[in-house]
Amino acid sequence: MAGNADVELKFTTELFRQREENKTYCLIPKSEYNKIVEDVKTAAVNNATKSRQEYYNLAKYDVLQCGPVEKLIKKRSCAEQTPVYYVTIEETFDVIMIKRAHISTGHGGRDRMIKETQRKYANISTKSLELFKSLCEECQKKRKRPMTKGVVVRPIISKEFASRGQVDLVDMQSMPSNGYKWIMVYQDHLTKFCVLRPIRSKRAVEVAAQLLDIFLVIGAPAILQSDNGTEFTANIISELKDFWPTLVLVHGKPRHPQSQGSVERANGDIKDMLVAWLADNHTQDWATGIKFVQFY
Repeated sequence: MAGNADVELKFTTELFRQREENKTYCLIPKSEYNKIVEDVKTAAVNNATKSRQEYYNLAKYDVLQCGPVEKLIKKRSCAEQTPVYYVTIEETFDVIMIKRAHISTGHGGRDRMIKETQRKYANISTKSLELFKSLCEECQKKRKRPMTKGVVVRPIISKEFASRGQVDLVDMQSMPSNGYKWIMVYQDHLTKFCVLRPIRSKRAVEVAAQLLDIFLVIGAPAILQSDNGTEFTANIISELKDFWPTLVLVHGKPRHPQSQGSVERANGDIKDMLVAWLADNHTQDWATGIKFVQFY
């Protein structure tokens, strides 16, 4: 995220403003955080009759010693092992940015960020995530894909892994990387599991070789669905059928990429995540970047 210092200042200032407007706002200023830590420690060793506030603090919080630092965590049951931390307003930017809640999701949307943060933090609010995303320069650069109206396509339903695979190519000719000019995207239709491969051309022999390599790892689908590009010709299928005679090829409808909808949507997400990865790592080496995109 460009200009981190300025963005962090805007972000933190806005959180304090929201805190002032709503006294029950879930994020905690550092001074209040430190006071809660001391109150919880005091209540824990208080053998006399406890106040209502002390009972509340003991029921909600616990203090975890992390070396010389004391961390405020959510009260855990006996079955819970992993601590869930409370954060201060001053820490929130670093938690979202540096702790990779945003970067690890490929500059993902609000719901993906919520899922990522809730695993470890107790009070990262939805409003703070939305605010962070609105200030992220890379998120603003993501292209907006227009919605297509007036096309009704019967959905394809798969019930088993490898019953149907979808394959498509993403054109990267405007930004070649180490001789690679295309990204081949293979997706299992049921699980949406994707395999990404950089390729140098759309020649049938190269596409077939990459498909064969994938099939030897995860198995060949009963049906392979493609668009109508020349790279998916009878030559490819004739080569693959020598190994899997039952393999069937079907095409998306001409000029209707919605019939290839699942992999087309994946292409869009892959492009967005790849743009973010390239910007974060200050490189144009997308042939390496797609490996990380696939991991995410």
